[in-house]
Amino acid sequence: MRITRRTFLRNTAALAASGLLAGPTPRALAAALATQSTIQDRILVVFELSGGNDGLNTVVPYGDDVYYKLRPTIGIKAKDVRKLDDHWGLNPGLLGFERLWQDGQLAIVHGCGYEQPSFSHFTSMAYWHTAAPNRGDEYGWYGRLADALTEEPTPNLLINIDTTQSLAVKSRLHTPVVFDEPERFQRRTLFQEHGVLDKVASAATGNASLDYLNTVARSAAEASALIRNAWANYQTPIDYGLLSAQFPKVAACINAGLPTRLYYLAYRNNAFDTHVQQPDLHERLLSYAGDAVHGFIRDLERLGVADRVAVLVFSEFGRRATENTNQGTDHGTANVMFLAGKGVRGGHYGAPPKLDALDEGDNLVFTTDFRRVYTTAIDGWLKSASAAKVLKGEFEQFNVFA
Repeated sequence: MRITRRTFLRNTAALAASGLLAGPTPRALAAALATQSTIQDRILVVFELSGGNDGLNTVVPYGDDVYYKLRPTIGIKAKDVRKLDDHWGLNPGLLGFERLWQDGQLAIVHGCGYEQPSFSHFTSMAYWHTAAPNRGDEYGWYGRLADALTEEPTPNLLINIDTTQSLAVKSRLHTPVVFDEPERFQRRTLFQEHGVLDKVASAATGNASLDYLNTVARSAAEASALIRNAWANYQTPIDYGLLSAQFPKVAACINAGLPTRLYYLAYRNNAFDTHVQQPDLHERLLSYAGDAVHGFIRDLERLGVADRVAVLVFSEFGRRATENTNQGTDHGTANVMFLAGKGVRGGHYGAPPKLDALDEGDNLVFTTDFRRVYTTAIDGWLKSASAAKVLKGEFEQFNVFA
């Protein structure tokens, strides 16, 4: 029987979690086998900036005078931006992204959006979650991606770190592992009920419905043990900043050798909905997000697995090009997206929207269908050649990945 690296690490992690394995830890095994990484081992991490991040004050066109005419109060002065070139600069809070850019590990994709955009958080996020603008879908694009990677229900293939499951990870075939606090990731029940609930039949009963429920119960129990063990055995000297945005939990799972290829996490609670007094709040939020992504990639380098992981960052919409009367910005349209990691060809991608050619609502006109970035991650990074199936349409990818 052919044993793949991924299968070996998965089985090793399972044995370690159950206490049946002595000797090298999953972390040591992962590091030892890092040089044998294959395309089938590649991991994608999607990071959602909920609330509608202001792209214009994230990647600042400080070389364009029109920007300052649109934003006389909240426009970030040229002397304050983290300059990328003679036209573009990063928000002052994005030290982490600046470091990734300097290392050639950050790709900025301009003008991302879709036709007939919605200004509703709920509706627009649903479109991004399903990759189905103006119609939606029963399953999320990340869940459909899991289905495309393997048609066999695979435990722990897809992990969503949050308090509730995102629509993005809803799958026809796979059950996402959803948790928030690793050390408390177990079934909620009365102490007296634990003994009964832990006794899940391992043999087939002949009842299809009961067998299915038993399989789900076993999978959940195994996943919770793996996650708790991974977190308990993870320590890092890397600085993730003041708010790590769940990234250390992803690093812990990768470090433990889990077979997960798809991770989904979010900056929660509509934090980026900056209608009022935006400048200081936005800079602080971006500093947390940028430092967390930078710390994560540095941690992966420490673990010897940075060549296996890429990060995709998005928000459900951008903000209006003109500032409002409350020193903030209202819901808008086109936005920037990011791809980060060791395998990224850093640089600018896509055509930036023209600031002097806004639509009738003073919004940027999108130039890049956001599904092109999804396609780039699916076919360009994961090399699954399934983007057209997952996204239910053909979208040209960017040449971001080496």
